[in-house]
Amino acid sequence: VQLQASGGGLVQAGDSLGLSCEASGQTIRNYNMGWFRQAPGKEREFVAAIRSSGDDTNYDSSVNGRFTISRDNSKNMVYLQMNRLKPEDTAIYYCAATFDLWSKATMLRAYPYWGQGTQVTVSS
Repeated sequence: VQLQASGGGLVQAGDSLGLSCEASGQTIRNYNMGWFRQAPGKEREFVAAIRSSGDDTNYDSSVNGRFTISRDNSKNMVYLQMNRLKPEDTAIYYCAATFDLWSKATMLRAYPYWGQGTQVTVSS
């Protein structure tokens, strides 16, 4: 499966931004999907994940209550709605796909398929 993330940009602290991840090559309905981010000089980290069925989600504590992950399997799309953005949210955001167990959804190494990333910059 090929993944293409989009929607990044430059916003001010407190603003909202929505990211999209378009999948192609095959349906994502059997994949658990995740969003990760990587800030300059830091390791890539987990942000949010959604189960293949869409009935379960998981968030890192740093974004819980501000970000919402969703999916539309009929459109082969995954989304990340980011509200009340903070300067520390500045990073390249990546979408990823995995067949692995839902219990591993927060683990970077569980995801074999990655998009190219989209830059999110939050100014203070």
